[in-house]
Amino acid sequence: MKRRKLAVFLLLAALAVALSATAAGGAGGRMPKGFFGISPQTSLTPDDTRYMKAGGIETVRWPLIWSIVQPTAKSGYDWTYFDEAVAAATRAGLQVLPSVGTTPGWLGKGTRIPIDSARQRSAWTAFLRAAVERYGPGGEFWRQHSPREGAGPAYEPAIGRPIPIRTWQIWNEPNFFYFAYPVSPSRYAQLVKISSATIKSVEPGADVILAGLFGRPTAHGKRGMPAATFLNRLYAVPGLRTRFDGVSLHPYAVDTETLEEIVEEFHETTVENHARPGLYITEMGWGSQNDFEQVAYEQGVQGQVRQLRGAYEYLIENQRRLNLKQVHWFSWKDIEGACTFCDSVGLFREGPHFRPKPAWKTFVKLAGGKPRP
Repeated sequence: MKRRKLAVFLLLAALAVALSATAAGGAGGRMPKGFFGISPQTSLTPDDTRYMKAGGIETVRWPLIWSIVQPTAKSGYDWTYFDEAVAAATRAGLQVLPSVGTTPGWLGKGTRIPIDSARQRSAWTAFLRAAVERYGPGGEFWRQHSPREGAGPAYEPAIGRPIPIRTWQIWNEPNFFYFAYPVSPSRYAQLVKISSATIKSVEPGADVILAGLFGRPTAHGKRGMPAATFLNRLYAVPGLRTRFDGVSLHPYAVDTETLEEIVEEFHETTVENHARPGLYITEMGWGSQNDFEQVAYEQGVQGQVRQLRGAYEYLIENQRRLNLKQVHWFSWKDIEGACTFCDSVGLFREGPHFRPKPAWKTFVKLAGGKPRP
């Protein structure tokens, strides 16, 4: 009897240890595939993607900028910069989530959503169609880099295991003048409708997700609108809710508590509209500098750790209730001068070498990875 009790005790103790380890450092094991993402602000190198993969990152959100791919009306599509990112990510086993947008200058301002003329709409849909045909399942990019066709001297080393793009994000922060002017739910809804029809005509199984909405812009009117308000007005557009598969949020906040408020308000909007879309947080982050009085999203080195840990713990705990599919930290490495806190929001310091901040160690523990390849 004593031996049996001892065996039961040891079994329960082992189970408790396993559950504790899962809760503390193995959260990635029970999250949806692709849950832990990164939204870099610097170019991707093979070393970057190897570090990402080792750290538990599964998805890279990368901007597919129309104005770069097609800079003039008469130019063809130059996919070079996006090809390089997809190749680096794929070779490391990472999925790419493209954020598609930015009107080229020959059609109008970059922040002007391209729906005002037949020419704009035609050019946008042609670009989208070409992108899906190139990077979707069986696409041209994968054929060019296949072991059979990519072995010639004109190509980089072949990609043995394609990871085609199956989810497409339409535009970025259309509720904020920095990326869309004028801010207009009805204009953005029209873009989503024509984009969804185009993407699914090429790849019926593709998922279309809405742009990441900036949580609480301080601008108003044509220059800004709270994410929850913008989403609520999108749901009011007849026929739109059947054109997208997920919603997206950028809950930048002073602290974790405010982030929770923004996320819950956004989620409540979907509940009130009797919807349960997949939720993608395609940007969130805090800087490691200590300029809180000037930049609300900078919390110092240890503050960055606290906010990162608190945000991920809340999101992981509520993943099922929120139907949360992916969370992307912004950003990978610091970069000087890109935005008010872009110089300190990375998990690594600026430069070609890998100088991790304490936040990287915390992220790795949460994602169930390791700090270096």
